[in-house]
Amino acid sequence: MITADKPLPAAFRDLASDHEAIKKILSGLGLAQEGENITVKALTGGVSSNIFQLTTKDAQYCLKQALPQLKVAKQWLAPVDRVFAEIDWLQTAATIAPDAVPHILGVDQASKSFVMQHLGAEYLNWKSELLAGRLTDKVATQLGNTLGRIHSQTAASEEIAKRFANDDTFYAIRLEPYLEEAARQHPALSARLKALIKRTQHNPKVLVHGDVSPKNIMLGPLGPVILDAECAWYGDPAFDVAFCLNHFFLKAAHMPNAAMALLRGAQDFLSAYLQEVTWEPVPELEYRIASLLPGLMLARVDGKSPVEYLAAERGAIVRTLAIEFLQQDNISFSMIDRRWAHEFVR
Repeated sequence: MITADKPLPAAFRDLASDHEAIKKILSGLGLAQEGENITVKALTGGVSSNIFQLTTKDAQYCLKQALPQLKVAKQWLAPVDRVFAEIDWLQTAATIAPDAVPHILGVDQASKSFVMQHLGAEYLNWKSELLAGRLTDKVATQLGNTLGRIHSQTAASEEIAKRFANDDTFYAIRLEPYLEEAARQHPALSARLKALIKRTQHNPKVLVHGDVSPKNIMLGPLGPVILDAECAWYGDPAFDVAFCLNHFFLKAAHMPNAAMALLRGAQDFLSAYLQEVTWEPVPELEYRIASLLPGLMLARVDGKSPVEYLAAERGAIVRTLAIEFLQQDNISFSMIDRRWAHEFVR
């Protein structure tokens, strides 16, 4: 990994309005010649970072910069140093599943940014594919297997736990905007939601990605490639699994005609993942996943980052079901799956 010899000034600078600074970063990392013509194209889709496609005479790269204020309607602040946790997660995951992450090519400390491999036109965004109704059966299984291997091979590691002791950051960019905000919007469920937060905070077992979402998965020739690890944290594996499962269920609510296939994908993902679990009894982890899932469902309707594709009436049904599940003491994945199928499969 390369670090720029001449970093930008220490004060944070938003690179979205300073393309000349981007070009200096690339030349400082030795990825372009000084003064070379470089095309800078802002990429859309994320809310937490600036992401740019950079084209030189010889190659294409992707540059990512963490932002202090996320691009959502409600105030959502996050420490920009989380970018270094993302870099560390990508490098750690590369030692376990090298084909499942992009390669990091350089880091600029001062601008809180890094340059990575650009994934070309042969890579498709999984969220776009799902919303277009193009479901590939093997993707869910491949992703479940990859995530399970990353969790399994980082479990019970004091060294990795120390490197990723990002409790405050994880709370700021995951637990607070999702579960705490849902608790503020639903005072009657506050105790249940805060109990989920506390439990999640006190199960440090594996290296957690924190944002295993279809928007952060690219489908390539060798399988899914996982991006956007700025939430990386040594914590409860149930969060990663429930966070990903949630997207299958939400998209099933959005697309009833594809709901059966999406729910099958959720089952395939969970089954493949659980086959890799060695660090704790599977039933204990399954329960944490199932009981956290409705909290995340509610958060994606009434939290700080609601999903944009759910129509109001379908969001209302998701809210009702999430509340119903949260109030059950012995909730299970199969119970959620059956209820969702009854409501949405056409």
